[in-house]
Amino acid sequence: MTWIEPALRGLLLTLGLLAAALAQAAKPNLVLGMTLEPPGLDPTAGAASAIAEVVHYNVFETLTKITPSGGVQPLLAQSWEISPDRKTYTFRLRRDARFQNGEPFDAAAVKFSFERAAGAQSSNKDRRVFAAMQAIATPDPGTVVITLKELEPDLLFLLGQATAAIVEPKSAAGNATAPVGTGPYQLEHWAKGAALSLKAWPGYRAAAAVKIPRVSFRFIAEPAAQVAALLSGDVDAFPRVAAARSLAQFKNQPQRFQVLSNPSRAKTMLALNNKRRPLDDVRVRRAIAAAIDRKAVIEVAADGFGVPIGSHYVPGAPGYVDLTALNRYDPAAARALLKEAGVGLPLELSLKLPPTPYARQGGELIAAQLAQVGIKLKIENIEWAQWLSGVYANRNYDLTLISHVEPLDLGNYAKPGYYWGYESAEFAALYAKTLNAPNEAERLRLLGDAQRLLARDAVNVWLYQPLWITVAKKSVKGLWTEMPIFVNDLSALSWE
Repeated sequence: MTWIEPALRGLLLTLGLLAAALAQAAKPNLVLGMTLEPPGLDPTAGAASAIAEVVHYNVFETLTKITPSGGVQPLLAQSWEISPDRKTYTFRLRRDARFQNGEPFDAAAVKFSFERAAGAQSSNKDRRVFAAMQAIATPDPGTVVITLKELEPDLLFLLGQATAAIVEPKSAAGNATAPVGTGPYQLEHWAKGAALSLKAWPGYRAAAAVKIPRVSFRFIAEPAAQVAALLSGDVDAFPRVAAARSLAQFKNQPQRFQVLSNPSRAKTMLALNNKRRPLDDVRVRRAIAAAIDRKAVIEVAADGFGVPIGSHYVPGAPGYVDLTALNRYDPAAARALLKEAGVGLPLELSLKLPPTPYARQGGELIAAQLAQVGIKLKIENIEWAQWLSGVYANRNYDLTLISHVEPLDLGNYAKPGYYWGYESAEFAALYAKTLNAPNEAERLRLLGDAQRLLARDAVNVWLYQPLWITVAKKSVKGLWTEMPIFVNDLSALSWE
């Protein structure tokens, strides 16, 4: 061996390391795909989960942080104590955080955020949580003491959701288009209808730990286009991608792609307007449920990536009860129930479908299944803004196919004026008991009773728990492996 060979090997190794470093430097940024574009960027003022997908834990932060496993850890609150009666929470705030406009983060900002969320003019979808706060005291800038009107066993989790984001008082009114938070990223540019970019904020308290300097969000609704963007390399990662039918293309290229199947707390369902005739008759609602084959819907709407459910609760959630047999698939029973209710056939109803692939794919099948028992659906494909304003806000619908992604939203059935139009004093009293249960075992038992009552009343037709799919380049690290909430935690991401 001459001196040339080891020198040559050393040169080649150096060149290889240099090439890798240049490649990393050439692409330090990341492009992330999303199915829906958010209507705005204030998670405290809108119901669309796409808002949180962009800003939660990125631009805005919360007192607590929900982990991929569904646990809770400190974020803007570095510690807390709970009183023996479980109605008073004392939060010790971190003192090294500040807002992106230079204003201080302190107890006054927390008090403002929560009182704003509870206000009469609030459009916060979790307003009930904040309205249940009897008092918010700020004994000093680093301490917040919250006293509740009634027990809320899940308060620490709820305060980690996007609706509990801490906003800066002077800029709060403009957060929909110019969000100001305490998080690691800030809005750089938003070309509505196409893309949005966030850039790392140099003033963040842990700026050195942020590995991706810029993240661009591309909004791609069509499943085929989502797959094409991943295969071409235009998108680096696509959480909750509609690519189930094309997974083989990614799994067969393990050197290029990683594929994650993320368990969720979401409930995909056929929502019913309980205020409209004849849907105000429980027999009609039960007939609709009995006419739908959940397993077939899962194959068509979710490409097989789902677990059947029979109430507004999912496997894996504490206190889950399997109620899929209660309103099981039985077309003959559906016809008998319609006859008993005195409904003239064909019964004509409208089905409004938002633009998500699962809704458009599943809606056609559900219409065909209901037609078999004499229910004729008029399908109306609408955009997300129309769904939010027409269905959710104004309750102008008969049926809609939607996935509720929030993990702890059973209380919506006790909320007056909610878009389902379900008003049950029995359920409201039962739900209140779950909040005030003396111990965890009793609370879980009562949660089971609440699930049974909803299933008995057939408030909605619960279809399945979706399993979200994430496809990303092999070199993207830090992706969540479970999905208890809709979030893209950008500060956790890095390139290999």
